[in-house]
Amino acid sequence: MSEPLLTLEIEKLVAGGLGLARDDSGVVLVRGALPGERVTAEVRPGKGVRQGRVTELLRRSPDRVDAPDLPTADLAHASYAAQLEYKRGFVQEALQRIAKIQHEVEPTVASPQEWNYRNTAQYLITPQGFAYRERRGSGPLVFEKDPLVMPQIQAILDKLDPAQLDPATEVAFRASTLTDEVVAALIGAGEPKKFLRASDHLMDAGVAGVSLAEPAGKRFSAGVRLIAGENDILEQFGDVQVRVSAAGFAQVNPPAAGLAYAHAAQLAGKGDHAADLYGGAGAIARHLAPNFRRVTVLDTSAEALARGRQDVATAGLKNVAYRHGDAAEFAEMGADVIVVDPPRAGLDDTARQHIQHSTADRLVYISCDPATWARDVGELARYGWKLGSVTPHDFYPQTSHIEIVSVLNR
Repeated sequence: MSEPLLTLEIEKLVAGGLGLARDDSGVVLVRGALPGERVTAEVRPGKGVRQGRVTELLRRSPDRVDAPDLPTADLAHASYAAQLEYKRGFVQEALQRIAKIQHEVEPTVASPQEWNYRNTAQYLITPQGFAYRERRGSGPLVFEKDPLVMPQIQAILDKLDPAQLDPATEVAFRASTLTDEVVAALIGAGEPKKFLRASDHLMDAGVAGVSLAEPAGKRFSAGVRLIAGENDILEQFGDVQVRVSAAGFAQVNPPAAGLAYAHAAQLAGKGDHAADLYGGAGAIARHLAPNFRRVTVLDTSAEALARGRQDVATAGLKNVAYRHGDAAEFAEMGADVIVVDPPRAGLDDTARQHIQHSTADRLVYISCDPATWARDVGELARYGWKLGSVTPHDFYPQTSHIEIVSVLNR
C-alpha cells in the first residue's frame, strides 16, 4: 500500500535537515525539502509529528543545488552558504526552545573543504560492492564513489575487490591529511588467520596497516587486534599532531576540528590548571597546554589515552597528564578551567553537579548536538553560570550535523 501524497509549504529547516510543514492534521517533517519550497511529499501516516520525503518540487528554493542522493549527505541539496546559515539556526532554535535563553549565536565557521573532507569511513561489504548502511530501511546502498571521503580513501577503494575481503562483513578506513597514509579495520567474526587473505588484499591496495574487530552493537567495543602493518598514523589537528587509528575515535575533518580546538583554547584563557573531561587522546588539551601550568586529560578509552601519552612523550610535553575515568565521577581536581567535549548524549546530571561544585570559574563546552548542549546550558544557567560566546563550527559539510564551541562563566 503506497503512502499518501500531500502538497506542502515548507516553513523552515529543523535539526536533522528536515523541512517543517503543517497541514490540517498537524506538523509534517519532510526529508529533502528546503524553506520556502512548495513540494509534493510522500508522508507516512501516524499520530503526532509525521515524516515524509519529497517526490516532486512545485516551487524551488534559490538555495537548492543538484546533489548526490546519499544517506550520509542530508543537506547536500542546499548551497554551502545556505547550509552554514541553516546550522546557525539549529543552534539558535535549540537555545530558545530548550534552554529558554535569548542569546546571540555567531556565524557558522565554515569547513576549509566542502567535499572530500572525511578522513574516516565504514562500509558494508556486499557481493555487489561496497555499500552505505541505509538509514531509512531500504537495505544497503551500493556506490561507486564517495564524494565525502578524502581522495586517499577513494584511491584505496578503487583498487579493492570486495570479494577478496571475505569473510569480513564491513571495513573501516582512516586516512591522514598529514602523511597521506591510510589504515583499515576489518569487521568480522573469527580468528585473525581467517582474515589473512583480506588483510593481504588491503595491504596490496596500499593501506599502511590492517586491524580486525569483532562485530559488536557498539562500534569496536568487542576489541581490536592488529593483523598487519601499522595500528595508527599521524594526523595534524590545528597546532598539534596526534596518532589516529581506523578503530579509535578522532574527529573526521581535521582542518575544521583544528579551527575549533584553537578557538576553544582562546576561550579557555590562561591559568594554573585546566581539566579536559572527555579528552580522548588530548588534541584539545594540547592546545590548552601553552597557557596553563598543567593540563589533565580524563577519558574512559584506554586506547585513546595510550595514544595520547605516546603523542605527548614524542612532543616532549611535560605539563599534560592523562587519567582513566568517567567525567561523571571525576574527583575534585582543583581546576581553574574545565573543558568538556562529551558524546552526543551530553552531560549527565552527575557530571553537571561535579562541574557546579568544582573550583572552576570557566567552562568551555564543545558539543556535536544542539539539543543536549542546550539542555545542559539551560541547567547550568539555572545553577548561576552565564553563557558567553556561542559559535557553530562546521565539521560535516553536506550534512545536518553541527559542532558548537561555547563558553560559560560563573
